[in-house]
Amino acid sequence: MLRSPEPSLVDIDPEIAKLIDDENVREHETMRLIASENYASRAVMEATGSCLSNKYSEGYAKKRYYEGQQVIDQVEELASSRLRALFASTASVGAADDIHVNVQPYSGSPANLAVYLAFMQPGDVVMGLGLAAGGHLTHGHNVSITGRYFKSIPYGVSPTTLRIDMDEVRDLARQHRPKVLWAGTTAYPRTIDYAAFRSIADEVGAVLAADMAHISGLVAAGVHPSPFGIADVITSTTHKTFRGPRGGMIFSKKMHATAIDKAVFPGLQGGPHNNTTAAIAVAAHEAATPAFRAYARQVVDNARALAEELVALGFLVTTGGTDNHLLLIDLTNKDIAGKPAAQALDRAGIVANYNAVPFDKRKPFDPSGLRIGTAAITSRGMKQKEIQILARWIDRVVRHADSESELARIAKEVKELCDAFPAPGLRIS
Repeated sequence: MLRSPEPSLVDIDPEIAKLIDDENVREHETMRLIASENYASRAVMEATGSCLSNKYSEGYAKKRYYEGQQVIDQVEELASSRLRALFASTASVGAADDIHVNVQPYSGSPANLAVYLAFMQPGDVVMGLGLAAGGHLTHGHNVSITGRYFKSIPYGVSPTTLRIDMDEVRDLARQHRPKVLWAGTTAYPRTIDYAAFRSIADEVGAVLAADMAHISGLVAAGVHPSPFGIADVITSTTHKTFRGPRGGMIFSKKMHATAIDKAVFPGLQGGPHNNTTAAIAVAAHEAATPAFRAYARQVVDNARALAEELVALGFLVTTGGTDNHLLLIDLTNKDIAGKPAAQALDRAGIVANYNAVPFDKRKPFDPSGLRIGTAAITSRGMKQKEIQILARWIDRVVRHADSESELARIAKEVKELCDAFPAPGLRIS
């Protein structure tokens, strides 16, 4: 018997349909410079919106608490095997065989919480890069549960180089003996010396946890040093530079597999989001291609080029440049703070976020800087020529932040450029 076509979203809920369409247009017409954003491919989004979201699957492959998992088990196993193969290629010889993968965390923060649950007790000491220095909330900041249930000892950056001060990390670790030592950042423009962190962790008996949420795509492509074969456990989101869905993943040495798996389920969550797992598998498949490696190299090239252009225009760029996908702009010499600058950029069609800079004298909600990432615009195919144009736009916005007519002119120019570089995954008529 033939079934009548079901009503579409626009038929059932035109309000939400319009909002989605509006966002689709907005993502096409603007230069998206949020360092934690990107464009997922149409294939990734199709998997995310698939029937797999209908299935509940508490447990792990071959060990479920619900029946009917014949397909779901294959999806999860495929995602895990693809990720293992992808990142094993970045590990040292011998270490590639010692990788366990868990693809069930709902996002990066739950993945990090699983590390705490696996290795720590309330009140134990954790060390991570301080939030004001470019670290993440879940690395022990006091507004996070990780700073309320555990004793947090943040380390920082050198006041002269603005790079992670490994001498300070070692001294603090010797003094406080952390159970977990985080090597990971969210607003830090330089590479991470995982071997140095490993040496310190070994000296004090700490678990070394690498949070590569921002750089996982760069690690997979070989354009950032890899924590595989060095860290005990590695967490990540699956979007950002990796270009997957909004999800999380945890890698660990096999000796920690049981502790990590129990921490994720049943420790922190119930059934996994199977549609997200499938989309992660698709993203891992895409990340294994030469095209993805070329994209990742271009992400770094674009970030470095943008830093150079902005410095030439008189901007203060933290550490003088970048090694990865993001840069921090210190606006203290531009007579404008980070928040009004970000808001003016947004009105001009350039989407960034205000951000504290190291040793910032302003409050976190009204800081001195901007954080800019190049992953999304690189996914559109933009290169150095477009980077030069972008730098001049940023300069114009900062100089004319109070001129709505000038911001409107820039927004029109931005749209014209974006029209020439269609974004992956979007459907624009």
